[in-house]
Amino acid sequence: MKFYYKCSECGKEYDIKPELMLCPYCQSKQEKDKPLRGILEVELEGEPGEEFLKRGFRVVDFLPVEEEYLPDIPVGSTPLWKPTILREQLGYPNLFIKDDTCNPTGSLKDRASYLVCGFAIKYAIRDIVVASTGNAASSMAGVGASAGLSVTIFIPGSAPTPKIAQALQYGAEIILVDGDYDRAYDISLEYSIRKNALSRNTAYNPLTIEGKKTVSLEIFLSLGRIPDVVFLPAGDGVILGGVYKGFRDLKRLGITKNIPLIYAVQAEGSSAICRALVKGDFESSITAATVADSICVSVPRNGYYALKQLRDYKGKCITVSDEEILAAQRELSSRTGLFTEPAGAASYAGFLKVRNELSKDATIVLLATGNGLKDIESALKGLQLPQKTITSLEDLLG
Repeated sequence: MKFYYKCSECGKEYDIKPELMLCPYCQSKQEKDKPLRGILEVELEGEPGEEFLKRGFRVVDFLPVEEEYLPDIPVGSTPLWKPTILREQLGYPNLFIKDDTCNPTGSLKDRASYLVCGFAIKYAIRDIVVASTGNAASSMAGVGASAGLSVTIFIPGSAPTPKIAQALQYGAEIILVDGDYDRAYDISLEYSIRKNALSRNTAYNPLTIEGKKTVSLEIFLSLGRIPDVVFLPAGDGVILGGVYKGFRDLKRLGITKNIPLIYAVQAEGSSAICRALVKGDFESSITAATVADSICVSVPRNGYYALKQLRDYKGKCITVSDEEILAAQRELSSRTGLFTEPAGAASYAGFLKVRNELSKDATIVLLATGNGLKDIESALKGLQLPQKTITSLEDLLG
């Protein structure tokens, strides 16, 4: 199969090369405080051969980096759960959870870091730079460590301490930014250009979308079919774009015929994509604030691309409150044994909000995108810690 870049806006095609991140023509239209223009997609060309169809595909067959360059760390192949208690209590017998908390660093972001890392190895690049609220930081640090790469991370000082500690443990250089994620993003891009390093910044690097598409391929392989509905958390819109891209590639090759109905779930305090879908375009930046730090984004860098996917494939965008997210997090934990961070629980919160609109027989997949241990402080906001200690059983039983 042949791979190349194609601009998601003007359609111009480019060879894949390290120095190219955005379409130069569309990038020239960039407006301040607006999503990135000229997002590049990785296009694949060619028809699946007889051997391909006979043996069935592997996820790596769909990637623009050869298997020999991918790092030796077990990213992907995460479980698709059958949450029995939720199925019975809610009356949805075909409800599934795609559990990406099982990735090596505990989040779906490993899928993007894995491909970016392989790309760097292929082109003999040793330095990678990324801006993050935490998960992309620890992800790139961990996956980069497995390949001996140098990783520099720009992260808001307000990021959860466990995520910062995780990245430090992997040996990355951490630079704390006095500001939000958007400020860290801008500084990191300037740094990567000055230092001639590879930026792993979400959306800016085309391989971040391409890496995240692998979750869709795995869902298809696990089910043996396309699900009817997928719920996913949305901040920058790159997971959304990647999920669509995976299903689109399957359809492009004639392996499937349909694209699932996709619900992008945003926090009420960080809902730029939902607002743009209603209003027709992105408005001036509104400072985001939500307990779900992984989807707390004022300017969604993949916004235009995400909006196009939602419009083209009749997807939906819904918002949930922080209270609904924390309640969903507790419910998932207590009824399935899956402890996901608030952003991951947003998928379930979104499902609960609209489930009465869905067929009881529909095959529904919820994306759980990050481990709950990454943000204990947020989890504790929805819990009551025990206050009383005992010295003997008599203190308890009277």
